[in-house]
Amino acid sequence: MDQETQSTHRKRLGRWVLIGVVIAAVLTLLLTVYQVDRHPRTDDANVWANYIEIAPEVSGRLVQLPVKDNAFVKKGDLLFVIDPRPYEYALQQALADQDLLEQQIIDEARKIAAQNSSVDAATAAVHVSKTGIQTASSSIDLAKAAVTRAQAASAAAEARLKYATNDLNRIQPLLQKQYVTVDQVDQANTAVRVAQGNYDESQAALAQSQAALNQAVLQHEQAGNTAVESQARLGQAIHTVDRVETLIAQRPARASRVDSARLDLERTRVLAPFDAYVTSMNISEGAYARPGSPLFTLIDSRNWYVIANYRESKLKNIHIGSPVDVYVMAHPDHRFEGHVESIGYGIFPEDGKQADGLPNIERTLNWVHLSARFPVRVHIDNPDPSLFRIGATAVTVVR
Repeated sequence: MDQETQSTHRKRLGRWVLIGVVIAAVLTLLLTVYQVDRHPRTDDANVWANYIEIAPEVSGRLVQLPVKDNAFVKKGDLLFVIDPRPYEYALQQALADQDLLEQQIIDEARKIAAQNSSVDAATAAVHVSKTGIQTASSSIDLAKAAVTRAQAASAAAEARLKYATNDLNRIQPLLQKQYVTVDQVDQANTAVRVAQGNYDESQAALAQSQAALNQAVLQHEQAGNTAVESQARLGQAIHTVDRVETLIAQRPARASRVDSARLDLERTRVLAPFDAYVTSMNISEGAYARPGSPLFTLIDSRNWYVIANYRESKLKNIHIGSPVDVYVMAHPDHRFEGHVESIGYGIFPEDGKQADGLPNIERTLNWVHLSARFPVRVHIDNPDPSLFRIGATAVTVVR
């Protein structure tokens, strides 16, 4: 009886233990499901970093290539050198052309200064010729006045001569009748001779003043001709003056050629733009570099991130800025801290085909439909560049 009682107790205890184990398993399962749903986890993740292809901006033969494939370089380290000699020659030629232009501007300025002096001299000659015209005009006026005075004096002398002649003709017949004396007749003859002399002198003075007037008129005409000639020389001098603006306008073009040649020379030495790893390097010194043709790739070691693909049902518990634990498959014992930087908003749908611009929906239905995965970008806060490689498998857990 006692054995039956003990057996019954054992069975009951076993049942309770079994029930407890089942309950514990169910609770553990529920807790695990809650933790997985509350803190999404995925091993569908890969390590990524920004990278750039290093391509030369000038062409030429590689004369220095100090970096090696998969080597680490720091910002400012020399990556490669292209033969700089052609670009040094081009810079020297551009500088020589620039200096030549400046010398041409100086010479042209001197030439223009001499031409301006000729213009000033021609302007002075025009002024002198105009002054000569004014002087000749004044001489004409004086000569005309002298002619007028000479004509008046001649008319007066002619009148006195006529008077003296008439007086002689009146008294000379009276001498025979002794109405006048011989002395009176002599005085009348003398008066006629004096009047004749004065008349001849006035005629000579009139001819002289007329000649002076004619000479003044000729001088005026000559001064006018000289003024016209001086004005023509001034116009010619003005039109022969060169302009230096055309040469000055070439300065920006020559300066830009110098800057371009200097920039090309600087581009023959390529430096690392940031701390990085060298990869995909398959060239050696002596290779011919061409602009735009990549020589190798630089992986930016400053920032590392993980692209983790989460099911769309887990995205509700993932937010930008959420902390994330990151494990790299190659070093699972290292836990790296990160945070959600962005969440993808689009992937290419499997059944999202289009025909003629309209959606092409499959007629059949899939009874088992897998949830889509969206990329979540996780930035690593404390990366160890020596442990990270692009494409490495990672595990992420959102906290």
